[in-house]
Amino acid sequence: MTNQTTPPSWLDAALEFCVAKTRHNLSTLVNFPERTEGGQWVQIPPEQHGWWVGGHWVGLLWLAYAASGDPAFETAARDWGKRLLPQLNENADHDLGFLFELGFILGNRLTGDESLKSPALQAAAILSRRFNARGQFIQAWGALDSSPELRGRTIMDTMMNLDLLFWARNETGNPRYAEIAAAHARTTLAHHLRTDGSTSHTCDFDPETGLFIRQGTHQGMSATSCWSRGQAWGVYGFADCYRATGDPVFLNASRRLMVYLWPRLPADLVPFWDYDSPLIPNDVRDSSAASVLASGLLSLAAVENDPNLASIWQNRAISILESLWKSYTSRDTGEASLLIHGTRSKPHNLMDHGLIYGDYYFLEALLRLAKPKLAIS
Repeated sequence: MTNQTTPPSWLDAALEFCVAKTRHNLSTLVNFPERTEGGQWVQIPPEQHGWWVGGHWVGLLWLAYAASGDPAFETAARDWGKRLLPQLNENADHDLGFLFELGFILGNRLTGDESLKSPALQAAAILSRRFNARGQFIQAWGALDSSPELRGRTIMDTMMNLDLLFWARNETGNPRYAEIAAAHARTTLAHHLRTDGSTSHTCDFDPETGLFIRQGTHQGMSATSCWSRGQAWGVYGFADCYRATGDPVFLNASRRLMVYLWPRLPADLVPFWDYDSPLIPNDVRDSSAASVLASGLLSLAAVENDPNLASIWQNRAISILESLWKSYTSRDTGEASLLIHGTRSKPHNLMDHGLIYGDYYFLEALLRLAKPKLAIS
């Protein structure tokens, strides 16, 4: 368990900044934000119903409510959350956890409103249908009758969506949800993790036989490199799996990913977009990888059974957050996002943005520090 320490001196100022910036964004946004360009949010077309990142905006509103107590944020979170509901009529990708855990389960935990559970339970049922029993994995992208390439693709990001299934097991008593989540996590452990503790972004399987084919990437540098945000998804996601199952194999996985990445961080602890980039130290950073890692480390610290390691994880998270606060927030730039210098996908020439998921996990991590008993997860 985490050792409680005195909150850092800058924490209140960071929280106040996040709440004020989110209040301003709430007054200006018409559609869901995704990334910034030219200092302003690029908004998702309304027909996409938030795409995969809509839950991060709704979740950010819930977190701002938790941080401030301002009922206007609760009202806004409920209103924006309703705009995610059409995604329950689709089954096109794995991101239902990002959407409905942050958009609805978080709201239920903060308010006690039982009506917020129903959409999340529907989402869990839909996500469970993406499970390939032959390969023991959750299909990441595409309809269930799509091409073999899509039907056999897994990605590290899915580790963040498994908690929706563990939650649904607890709510319904149906063990199948947890069995699917744990099976996918074990497949990820077996095929995405390399012997040195690095991870591949994607893996391909034969969807008919379930046999593993190859590692690959979509947003990383190469099939053999380590994409920094994917590595952070893994630290966070495996910690979630350990909390849900108590299986030490998942705790050890989260630790292994940390052992790999920590020596590879630059002095300010905000990773380059890919740990294997030959352009380091002259390549772009990904502040969103840092915020995901910081919040994941605090989650890991909370479940860590070694008190010394728990203290290390928490102190490292605080150090990352302090660096983000001092050097990667927008308070002196006028950018619409909380964080700057995020890399959505360098292979797609999408670099140096604010990113709504970077913002969400930054405030989530700050609240984990400020209010450790808050029901975030």
